[in-house]
Amino acid sequence: MQVIGLCRFSYPALGGFQIEHDSIDERITFLYGEKRLEERFRLMETIALPCLRQQTDPDFDLIIVIGDSLPPHHVTRLRDLCADIPQITIHAEPPRKHRQVMKEILYAARKDPDAPCLQFRHDDDDAVSVDFVERLRQTIDDCTGLVARTKTMAVDFNLGYVAQLGPEGITASELHRPYNVAGLGMYVRGNCPLSIMNFAHEKIPRFMPTVTISDAPMFVRSHSAFNDSRHKGAKAIDLTPIDANLAAEFEARFALRQDHVRRVFSRP
Repeated sequence: MQVIGLCRFSYPALGGFQIEHDSIDERITFLYGEKRLEERFRLMETIALPCLRQQTDPDFDLIIVIGDSLPPHHVTRLRDLCADIPQITIHAEPPRKHRQVMKEILYAARKDPDAPCLQFRHDDDDAVSVDFVERLRQTIDDCTGLVARTKTMAVDFNLGYVAQLGPEGITASELHRPYNVAGLGMYVRGNCPLSIMNFAHEKIPRFMPTVTISDAPMFVRSHSAFNDSRHKGAKAIDLTPIDANLAAEFEARFALRQDHVRRVFSRP
């Protein structure tokens, strides 16, 4: 069964952001600001990509969506970062309505629309566990009776961490977050035009059966200056430096390494 992931990298969509802008030009100026993009690249390099390289089930596709106006030197940098991950395709689009363009991209990525597929979203500043694809596929195999009676079904791995990355390394706290973007997957029946982008992630249980798995941490959600979600008035989170044991778990489960984080975030 095909597994398809979708990642936006500073794509200037019409809608889809919690930070509002008066015009698309204002949004592009914000998204492509050098300070912001430098942080996004560092997060992409240290947290979003390593876990994809080390997936225990490498049979998946991931589309990274960028704007067709992303400056060429940034496109080159992104391509260089992703060059050793053959599952990744970088797809450029002009500004369009957020959900519509993402739904179209996901549907076009289905190699056989008559066959079922699994889908997930992957934020450019988050990690999933290195066995995420394997466990997503296995969970669907474990639910054959339910899958046979529904056109869509969600799988929610709702335990993980929230973390902040910087020159001093990683600070983190455990997190239980149902229907978070990271750790959420979706089954789509063959010949069904729906996708994971048809639904707001936190509202997905209103529209389909879901299976919740809470046996192991399955995601790391980063906490950074330019998080879109930090502009919702969310409560402050108490983060503490990770110890040696947790650093080892982060490396084993998420391919997230202290030394790599310190080196990348210490660059001028």
